[in-house]
Amino acid sequence: MAAIDDAAAMSRVLREIIAHTGRQRPHDEAFVIANYLANPASIRCTLASGDDWDLLGFQSLVRAAPGNRYDVPVGWGIIGTHISPRAHRRGVGRALFQSSREAAVRAGLQNIDAYIGADNQTALHYYDAMGFRTYRTPEGVVQKAYSVT
Repeated sequence: MAAIDDAAAMSRVLREIIAHTGRQRPHDEAFVIANYLANPASIRCTLASGDDWDLLGFQSLVRAAPGNRYDVPVGWGIIGTHISPRAHRRGVGRALFQSSREAAVRAGLQNIDAYIGADNQTALHYYDAMGFRTYRTPEGVVQKAYSVT
């Protein structure tokens, strides 16, 4: 599980993703702490590291609250997956989702939402492979849902 001491490494993973994709997003340590490590809605934030303990990626699972920015039904899970380009195609995402799915079961979630940029083919394929299915397509976005039960 992720801890406050992991914020710098998690921020580095986000910067690597930005450098690889060109997609701008918040990525500083304060953002990581507020959204992933100290988020009161957090269910689990799982880290994946290599043999040398270098952080390869992380996955966050939070419970949707009223008025959430993704318009996800209250009580659903919201998942975010962030994998360094150095770790693509190495099973990191599958291992992270196994942990998040276990946490979702323990938390009693019925569904998990993934909010994905419509142009992010890598993420769209990943979530399809994990069993998520498209349920909504707002402008420029694909929202996929996973049924936990």
